[in-house]
Amino acid sequence: GAGGWSPLESNEQQWLQVDLGDRVEIVAVATQGRYGSSDWVTSYTLMFSDTGRNWKQYRQDDTIWVFTGNSNADSVVHHKLLHSMKARFLRFVPLKWNVGGRIGLRVEVFGCSYKSDIADFDGRSSLLYRFNQKLMSTFKDVVSLKFKSMQGDGVLFHGEGQRGDYITLELQKGKLSLHIDLGDSNLHFSNSHTSVTLGSLLDDQHWHSVLIERFNKQVNFTVDRHTQHFRTKGDSDHLDIDYELSFGGIPVPGKPGTFQRKNFHGCIENLYYNGVNIIDLAKRR
Repeated sequence: GAGGWSPLESNEQQWLQVDLGDRVEIVAVATQGRYGSSDWVTSYTLMFSDTGRNWKQYRQDDTIWVFTGNSNADSVVHHKLLHSMKARFLRFVPLKWNVGGRIGLRVEVFGCSYKSDIADFDGRSSLLYRFNQKLMSTFKDVVSLKFKSMQGDGVLFHGEGQRGDYITLELQKGKLSLHIDLGDSNLHFSNSHTSVTLGSLLDDQHWHSVLIERFNKQVNFTVDRHTQHFRTKGDSDHLDIDYELSFGGIPVPGKPGTFQRKNFHGCIENLYYNGVNIIDLAKRR
């Protein structure tokens, strides 16, 4: 139809903001110029947000992605996103526009509803997942979650056993550290401990994804598409955890091997431990 968005001033400080009404999964965008005019945008970037206050720029290959815009007022230029975005708010930020005209945009956003289970942690709370038996002995573990943190330090999950085994995922000064010890009767405790750290500035109040895959001593630790492959120390292949796993903090002082750590302050989304939806279980008590 007639018209389209055209700001009063055509400069690089302009943007068109869309409120999608709810957090959704955005998979593609499309643009046109302003109808019946010489106003169109030739390149732009995208920013997204859950709140409308904290904004993140859409990136590909670790660089801020510049989208190719239009070459006339009416042709539609469609871009499928390499990585989908989960957001409520979206901003189109024009970088360049038709030399003989002004900024002019008509836009369309493509996607689908995004259902998720989210738990809020206030820095004093934790979520306990108790096993059906006294001891859980595993040679394979998969833990996946997304988190958004209000502070640079905090335990995301922790489990430990009486034989010295433990696994802890925690934020330390905005970086994510995975500590794991499969236990080993032949070695002193400190010699079988393995720690790996990934990421930085993860306390920026944006969502970050985590995937931990362990098979025997081989571990893949992924944070926001960056993966560290490592092998645990010691001879044991099994992780022996007693009674429970704790998410969001350590509720009581731990056994030897756990030290005083801060609880997590923020949100955890879609938390899965070996295929079990932990937050959904908590919702259903």
